Amino acid sequence: MKNGPLAVVSAAVLWGTAGTAGLLVSADSVALAAARLVIGGAALALLARARLRRAVSPSLLLAAAAVAAYQLCFFAAVGRTGVAIGTVVAIGSGPVFTGVLSWLLHGRRPNARWALATTAAICGCAALIAGDGQLATGGQVLTGVAFALLGGLLYAFYAVTAARAIGEGAESNAVMGVLFGGAAVIMLPVLLLTGVEWLAEPAGLLAVAYLGLGTTALSYFLYGRGLRTTPVATAATLALAEPAVAAILGVVVLKEHLGLVSVAGLLLLAISLIAVAVPEREREPERSGKER
Repeated sequence: MKNGPLAVVSAAVLWGTAGTAGLLVSADSVALAAARLVIGGAALALLARARLRRAVSPSLLLAAAAVAAYQLCFFAAVGRTGVAIGTVVAIGSGPVFTGVLSWLLHGRRPNARWALATTAAICGCAALIAGDGQLATGGQVLTGVAFALLGGLLYAFYAVTAARAIGEGAESNAVMGVLFGGAAVIMLPVLLLTGVEWLAEPAGLLAVAYLGLGTTALSYFLYGRGLRTTPVATAATLALAEPAVAAILGVVVLKEHLGLVSVAGLLLLAISLIAVAVPEREREPERSGKER
């Protein structure tokens, strides 16, 4: 798989810094997500502008709508269930849906090691996020979980669609340009409706520039590169490094405290990601007869 897993994990590391950067902004979370997509999507579209038109297809345009819809579903989920449940269900279900869709749509059946490591990684993710008892929350849990599951399915859909386009010969930069450029067009009215006054604040402008260019444009540039040589189901599991990075930044930068269960979840998640990233040894063909 060459450097594909490294590129995917690098993208996940950037995604994991988004929460800390977002704390510098006083904007509504939906407005922040919209601004991040508009800036990042525009940057990715500009990067691939020479090849963008050739990469456009009905399936990628539908996937671009899924990118935008994922953001709205995620925030609808956490608004009803709380951050812990919404994050665990949305992020945790993503790799599962990705593996299933990759198998059903393209016949790429994930192997047993992927299934075991992904299950362990999801458990580690849940323990990491909910280790301090945050899962004990009220709210409209059932509808929130439904939105989170829909978000995980949308993520899987656009990831599998992008991987297929790249596998068929489209340039990864162009594929990501179509996906996120299209999502930027969809989210621009959302940004305008939620208000842009907060962008006049220097801290808000710097933070959203980083969120757009760093945690969206650069991260999905790397993710697209990773999909060139990494199976999409494996990439989706490796992306679970995101909550681990966010938790570590919370401890180092925000002086937060991780309980024993969260630390155990972090270790389980790390071991699982290593198990997924290490390529399997290719079996040597059996030789029949005497060597010549």
